[in-house]
Amino acid sequence: MTLNQLEKAVEAAHTFFMANPEHMEMQQNIENYRTMAGVEALHLVDREAKPHLESYSAGVKHYEADDFELAIKYFEQALREYFSEDMECRALCEGPQRFEEYEYLGYKAGLYEAIADHYMQVLVCQHECVRELATRPGRLSPIENFLPLHYDYLQFAYYRVGEYVKALECAKAYLLLHPDDEDVLVNVDYYESLLDDSVDPASIEAREDLAMFVKRHKLESELIKSAAEGLGFSYTEPNYWIRYGGRQDENRVPSGVNVEGAEVHGLSMGKKSPKIDRDLREGGPLLYENITFVYNSEQLNGTQRVLLDNVLSEEQCRELHSVASGIMLVGDGYRGKTSPHTPNEKFEGATVLKALKFGYEGRVPLKSARLFYDISEKARKIVESYFMLNSTLYFSYTHMVCRTALSGQQDRRNDLSHPIHADNCLLDPEANECWKEPPAYTFRDYSALLYMNDDFEGGEFIFTEMDAKTVTASIKPKCGRMISFSSGGENPHGVKAVTKGQRCAVALWFTLDPLYRELERIQADEVIAILDQEQQGKHELSINPKDEL
Repeated sequence: MTLNQLEKAVEAAHTFFMANPEHMEMQQNIENYRTMAGVEALHLVDREAKPHLESYSAGVKHYEADDFELAIKYFEQALREYFSEDMECRALCEGPQRFEEYEYLGYKAGLYEAIADHYMQVLVCQHECVRELATRPGRLSPIENFLPLHYDYLQFAYYRVGEYVKALECAKAYLLLHPDDEDVLVNVDYYESLLDDSVDPASIEAREDLAMFVKRHKLESELIKSAAEGLGFSYTEPNYWIRYGGRQDENRVPSGVNVEGAEVHGLSMGKKSPKIDRDLREGGPLLYENITFVYNSEQLNGTQRVLLDNVLSEEQCRELHSVASGIMLVGDGYRGKTSPHTPNEKFEGATVLKALKFGYEGRVPLKSARLFYDISEKARKIVESYFMLNSTLYFSYTHMVCRTALSGQQDRRNDLSHPIHADNCLLDPEANECWKEPPAYTFRDYSALLYMNDDFEGGEFIFTEMDAKTVTASIKPKCGRMISFSSGGENPHGVKAVTKGQRCAVALWFTLDPLYRELERIQADEVIAILDQEQQGKHELSINPKDEL
């Protein structure tokens, strides 16, 4: 922007943001650029966008808008571009031999071994183009089931426009990669029943483009496995066609299909819920008296969500709010950044260990510091019990946070106090995915927010769809209210702008993996144990609590 080339600045910012959707400062930069004169949505160009991925995304959007003619156009274009990109990817594999698994100077293979080794490397590289073409720029993980999904969308889209032969060809193509998919097998039978009497269903085969691709892919796999045995290197065939997560669809059983036993199954990625690697249960006991159940997952329009009231009393809220003013540090948890999420608010935070340290030093009442510790443990037990978890839930991070609206900066605000995100994956609204990879806290399993006050304006907690725009539930904070939910892409959430006053809460993240237990929490546990012993006077202390702080 120092050269006043606004359009190029917008393109650069948008390109970076597409690869780093969790980068809040860049998101704010884009919003600022868009409010400037002459900047429209058409200028948001992703310089690193891959054509086949852009066409695929366009196809998904038209499909979900029930514009099946345009959806077909873009999915077919995406496939042409995909196979063209595949040829280029394979050509780029024809490079010099790479010595990644052994020292170059110590390589002692003979001529024929070296030639075989080189071509096996080329073949493995070409085989991996499937993964390369399914991965968006800046991401580490590919879109799951990417190539087969084109045909799954197309089989239903062609059905909806009355082209039953093409629908059958696409359905059979999808079965080349997922031969046991019950939904598509049902669709095949139904499409065959819709054909003219003059058409023999057996004469309709899977689409040639995918049939040739699958034949080559299987042959490559066999060659690589055979070579691995002969040349003595290790190779495990990846699962390139993972299927989970893409079949949550209201359109899967369209209205008007009255053939007995016949249902046509399509897709709607907008209703996609990422896979959760555990049994989903809820409704367990709340453990404590006076806690009021408010809403469950269904009432909050989502998965693994619960809203409770009276987790804290009014007196406890006042005590916590009072201690917050004595222990809060500006930018705590965000490398000292005063406004890490929005320039229109001040962010302050404090951990449990810091509270206990201040309590031990007499800078805040020790009783109040202990309350912070106790209520966070209470919340952990409630979450573990309500979601009926079979294993222990551990703290991964505990943070008391306050957001304060900055005076003179609230007019015409169009940002959020905390942008829409997920707690254990990188939310990518454009791709309708949530990438469970670094720098996301991939080990987090459950989250909770325990509110301390309501004397402020704005600051509602919101859940959205994976598009980060469609709000599915909005919750007004108040003393003692707790919202808890699973931490993955099934629960994108954020906080609306705090436009007046200060909003305070205890933010809690939990993990089922003991390897990722919060270190400060372990130290706080030790301090509490020592303080309890000291208070009870059971035996003489050999450890000074201050040493643990």
